[in-house]
Amino acid sequence: MNTELIHVGFGNIIAVNKVVAIVVPGSAPIKRLVEQAGGSKMLIDLTNGKKTKTIIIMDSGHMVLTALGSKTIAARVEASRSGSFLGQIKRLKE
Repeated sequence: MNTELIHVGFGNIIAVNKVVAIVVPGSAPIKRLVEQAGGSKMLIDLTNGKKTKTIIIMDSGHMVLTALGSKTIAARVEASRSGSFLGQIKRLKE
């Protein structure tokens, strides 16, 4: 089984095949989930002090906070699956 890795900002990398969902942190239910994850030590903050723009929910139950937008992360996932780094740059510019 191959592990696909993507960069999620500030030198941090996650395994794509462990991702369940990529969500934005705006809604109250998501905010409650983040609070619960923080209390149970299942929260991983990769924002480097920046504003959280995306929350990645992993299959282990961990929640990963990132400072990148959900569209950016989705484009990186798609680019990693096609194996095209240049395709990733084109999509981000659009």
